[in-house]
Amino acid sequence: MSVSSNGEIEPQVREKFERLLSYLRELKKAVIAFSGGVDSTFLVKVAHMALGDGALAVTACSPSYPEAELKEAIRLAQLIGVRHRIIQTEEVSDPRYAANPPNRCYFCKSELFEKLAPIAQEEGTEHILYGAISDDLLDYRPGQEAAKERGIKAPLAELGFFKDEIRQLSRYLGLPTWDKPSFACLSSRFPPGVAITPERLRQVEMAEDFLRREGFRAFRVRYHEVIARIEVPQEDMVRILDDDLRNRLVKYFRQLGFIFVTLDLAGLKSGSLNQLISSLSPLPLAMKDSQKE
Repeated sequence: MSVSSNGEIEPQVREKFERLLSYLRELKKAVIAFSGGVDSTFLVKVAHMALGDGALAVTACSPSYPEAELKEAIRLAQLIGVRHRIIQTEEVSDPRYAANPPNRCYFCKSELFEKLAPIAQEEGTEHILYGAISDDLLDYRPGQEAAKERGIKAPLAELGFFKDEIRQLSRYLGLPTWDKPSFACLSSRFPPGVAITPERLRQVEMAEDFLRREGFRAFRVRYHEVIARIEVPQEDMVRILDDDLRNRLVKYFRQLGFIFVTLDLAGLKSGSLNQLISSLSPLPLAMKDSQKE
């Protein structure tokens, strides 16, 4: 399939799309890390278009990955028609990850890619792909180091795709994720240095499930020991402060173990806890070096 030139897609975006199709066709076969987010869903869709059964989407399941997202990944894979496998990853059992250093994502991605390597061998390919995009290059993303070390390909970043372009193309291709809010694993809700455990991850997951059931689409529940700090877009703040909802929310969060329930007046900001990392510099590089020894 080629993107038509009927004006629905900007010419430069259409040209990138065609380059992506050509890039993927040259691989013949590929294993794609698939979380069900905007970027990986788009990559899986285009890989399936280019490779057919030569594309295998693999979703990693662990305590840091919400059950709701797993169900969504399964649904999306079925919608696309791509071959799909679910595997278990054990990053939370790694003490280096559980200690939650600023480069925590390095250990998560290392675990993921190590689990994908034998699957790629079974598939008869050396090509493992993941959904990093150009926007990610502007933020602190230690997982990219793990990818580079193992030769994992990030075609969307390599070809210069930005989030707004991926959303535009996803809408054109009929993907329901075109307007899905950005999502990060549950471990991103913990400030650096606050230990991550399956119990705490479950506590945050259940808190966010409450907001999901209430119809909120974009949110984070940040974990600060006895404090839950809720982030929602500014336009949703009035709703979350409605007396009935607020009372039910506070009651439920306290049942989960939070004593104080707060609303961040700055609103939702993806990666907001990365602001703490700059105060820890040069710790990320030091820790990255130490783990190689």
